[in-house]
Amino acid sequence: MSSEIINRVKKSSLRTIDPELFYPDIQRISFDLKPWLKDGLLLVEKDFRKSVDNHNWNQYIDKGVSIICSNDAIIPDWAYMLISSKLENFNIIHIIGSNEDLEIKLLYDAINNYNFNEFKNKSVIIKGCSEQKIPLAAFSMILNKIQPIAKSIMFGEACSSVPIYKSKK
Repeated sequence: MSSEIINRVKKSSLRTIDPELFYPDIQRISFDLKPWLKDGLLLVEKDFRKSVDNHNWNQYIDKGVSIICSNDAIIPDWAYMLISSKLENFNIIHIIGSNEDLEIKLLYDAINNYNFNEFKNKSVIIKGCSEQKIPLAAFSMILNKIQPIAKSIMFGEACSSVPIYKSKK
């Protein structure tokens, strides 16, 4: 009997997808409309547009931006859209919404741009443990991409995975 330890997982055709690999390495910031409101509560269109026109939008290049208002002011939708339009002019990744919404958008874009053909007809494990906090939505995004092509899908680690899907032969 041989005392050599054989890594059967490494020798198997099992492929692992780590959702953390889709996490873009960019700084995330919030753009808060509150400072551009009169008394932090009221949007005065003329003043708001002047602030928009005079703002340095270059500072957001190569960053992910969530457009928010940090107080309970009633903001017309066009104000958020105006900020979004300015960011779009500079090709800046952004979303009108929370930091969590931004995380989901960043992951969605990265997952949609990834070529998953390497997982065709393979048994796949979607890794469950990561150093980053992965939004649950990312798991369904990955599943939507690989389920039509994978032989089987599991969740977790090779030593303790949970079956999720098995294709019909």
